[in-house]
Amino acid sequence: MALLQIAEPNMSAAPHQHRLAVGIDLGTTNSLVATVKSGAASCLPDETGAVAVPSVVRYLGDDNAVVGKKALEQQKLDPQNTISSAKRLIGRTLPEIDTTHLPYRFGASDKIIELQTKNGLKTPIEVSADILRVLKDRAEQSLGGDLVGAVITVPAYFDDAQRQATKDAARLAGLNVLRLLNEPTAAAIAYGLDNAAEGTFVVYDLGGGTFDVSVLQLSKGLFEVKATGGNSALGGDDFDHRLFCHIVEKHQLSITDERDVQLLFGLVRAAKEALSRLPETEIATELQDGTPLRTVITRAEFHALTQHLVAKTLEPVKQALKDAGVSKSDIKGVIMVGGATRMLHVQQAVGAFFGQTPLNNLNPDEVVALGAAMQANVLAGNKNDGEWLLLDVTPLSLGLETYGGLAEKIIPRNSTLPTARAQEFTTFKDGQTAMTIHVVQGERELVSDCRSLAKFTLRGIPPMVAGAARIRVTFQVDADGLLSVSAREQTTGVQAQIEVKPSYGLDDDTIMNMLRDSMSNAKDDAIARARAEAKVEAEGLIGAIQAALTLDSDLLSADEIQKINGLMDKLNASLPTHTAEQIRAMIHDLSHATDDFAAKRMDRNIQRMLQGQNVADLNV
Repeated sequence: MALLQIAEPNMSAAPHQHRLAVGIDLGTTNSLVATVKSGAASCLPDETGAVAVPSVVRYLGDDNAVVGKKALEQQKLDPQNTISSAKRLIGRTLPEIDTTHLPYRFGASDKIIELQTKNGLKTPIEVSADILRVLKDRAEQSLGGDLVGAVITVPAYFDDAQRQATKDAARLAGLNVLRLLNEPTAAAIAYGLDNAAEGTFVVYDLGGGTFDVSVLQLSKGLFEVKATGGNSALGGDDFDHRLFCHIVEKHQLSITDERDVQLLFGLVRAAKEALSRLPETEIATELQDGTPLRTVITRAEFHALTQHLVAKTLEPVKQALKDAGVSKSDIKGVIMVGGATRMLHVQQAVGAFFGQTPLNNLNPDEVVALGAAMQANVLAGNKNDGEWLLLDVTPLSLGLETYGGLAEKIIPRNSTLPTARAQEFTTFKDGQTAMTIHVVQGERELVSDCRSLAKFTLRGIPPMVAGAARIRVTFQVDADGLLSVSAREQTTGVQAQIEVKPSYGLDDDTIMNMLRDSMSNAKDDAIARARAEAKVEAEGLIGAIQAALTLDSDLLSADEIQKINGLMDKLNASLPTHTAEQIRAMIHDLSHATDDFAAKRMDRNIQRMLQGQNVADLNV
């Protein structure tokens, strides 16, 4: 018997209405949009049946542009106005990228990358928005209505600037971002739900422009990310570039026309893909100046040329396993994601490293978009989110600078998202009415070895003696991995806050170096931190004794004052060069030498308090 659902005329039956939401894989090479229909996730095709949109935009002038396959086909004819791989530029500044082999004309700004086109200056955010707009239109036409929102995937190692820039691109495209989701996590969602998998899995995600690895625990609907790593400046594009350079060097080509660059890159990319199926392939063309080019590339030759790039992906894998506290033997399966994982030597290297055949039963090009669609379906309210739970993590520690140039970690790396943590700090100097909050990111003990994210000032602190003020600093990282920091003085309620939107992008070799350095320099860092803490303690003690002498030096003899001053001078002189142990030994000597002085001051203060009081009135 069929059930009829009754609603008022022209009104939807909202309680049972399926809300239209999508998952978008905004990729370096290709982008896809997927949705959940009748309980199953699938990628949405265009009118020709193709699900992938090449992440390429050609600007034609007069505010006209073409996106996708047509733009890709015209790239070799108009390389300066045809923008590809915008994902590798988004959220970064010009000094942070290698422009050597890029055909674009860049604007003068050093704050954000700008590309000169026939449509004027375009940022990578605007290029990405044009791609997202095409995916949004495809989804709304296919689904027959307006979208309530989208989950957009990003590399796990995208920093705050890159994540914020991706959200800005979505907003420009008219999309409501339900959540930014890390790409390896999206893949795990698709694999876990599709295969009902349980156990510890590694997601190895090598796309066109980025590499990510995540270690996840899957158990009865719980997706818990244990650790993450990667390099958002390493991907299939780098394999293309290595083969391109090899051919130019081998045939001693002098390429000055950008059309030749784009032509050869297209042929190189096709050759790379062919070598996953064939033992050898041929590249044949004619350059703009009439120079013929014909060369045969063997699979063995290509593998030898790019083996170092494959090895480069295994370093973050090792670190992620270490961070997660698991060994290779604990891994139940390795999920391969991204079109670049189709390269045979990538499959072989991963298989040899883990001692098992990687999992390939889902399309590596589509799995991220499918997982994003499943998450979007939950966030849109179409599925009971109690059926499965997603726990992601932050890739690097977040903290702030304390006196002495020390980095105090508030949120350790690999903390589950979303998260919020608070810690109380105080003033170092008497009468201090303001405090600068310097937010940093990294694993080292000293601020000079970490990455500065932002600074803001908390003003209006009531003037008190050093150490009396109570300033609570709260760090909040949302589900998208975006950070906000607030500071509040507890007695007055005065507060200040900031959303951290750094204007730079973390260089990914730097990220790996930060993690590696935190391990290799752990002993030196501990020594440096101990020394800095001892120095702060010494300066605090000297300041307190000097203040006490100003008030109550009459309690001491001239010899006692001379001895205390001598010990303070000795301690002061030791601070630039002595070890933490030596400084603390002198702190002990000075502290011991002032014990009698402290006792006399306490007696005097008690006498001051009792002066004029009646004994009968005292509570004893």
